[in-house]
Amino acid sequence: MKIATLLRALAPMMVLVALFSCQNAPADTASTDNTEEAVSKTVSLTTDAADITGVNVGDKAPSFNLKNIDGKMYSFENIKDANGNTPKGYVVTFTCNTCPYAVMYEDRLIELHNTLSPKGYPVVAIQPNDPEVKEGDNFVSMQQRAKEKGFPFLYLIDEGQAIYPQYGASRTPEIYLVDANQIVRYHGAIDDNAQDAEAVTVNYVEKAVEAIENGQEPNPADVKAIGCTIKTKKI
Repeated sequence: MKIATLLRALAPMMVLVALFSCQNAPADTASTDNTEEAVSKTVSLTTDAADITGVNVGDKAPSFNLKNIDGKMYSFENIKDANGNTPKGYVVTFTCNTCPYAVMYEDRLIELHNTLSPKGYPVVAIQPNDPEVKEGDNFVSMQQRAKEKGFPFLYLIDEGQAIYPQYGASRTPEIYLVDANQIVRYHGAIDDNAQDAEAVTVNYVEKAVEAIENGQEPNPADVKAIGCTIKTKKI
């Protein structure tokens, strides 16, 4: 049996494992993933993680200055693309080490960065989970995971969980495509098939970048993100 065929056969089981893992977070997490909502081709989870207001497509993206796995601080002002230039835009991605959905998307994020960063749109990954709630998302674990996978993009930690609520992110992974003027042009899912990379028919982020490059508005501009809820302490 070919590897691709085997992966397709195992995909439904992988999604069930991912959903079970997301739903069975430790009892002290602020988001109890106990509500299921059918969305697109898989399952999306609700969250009560924080008082989230956030931004919409067309709004100014919140600025940040966060620590990367190399110990340096990064913001929109000093991030560069693959060519060492000031980016045309930023694929701001809230993701983590521990969510099974985020893990399933790691290779796709690497590919997305390698495709888009030379065009001026680097991936900027931000880890929003509270490490005291999800130990596997602490800074050292982030460094280890980035090394294991060879992440070519920045992997920043949202210490104190100050940034993700400003964006309105509620799950991992979740994308905010921001242009050179720091305006949100696309929000939501990376593509149209969370459980099977081989079965993807639309990469929403690449499509949105193509629209911007052609002087058009991304369409769709907002697609429901699929993933685990962001973890924070109960207040």
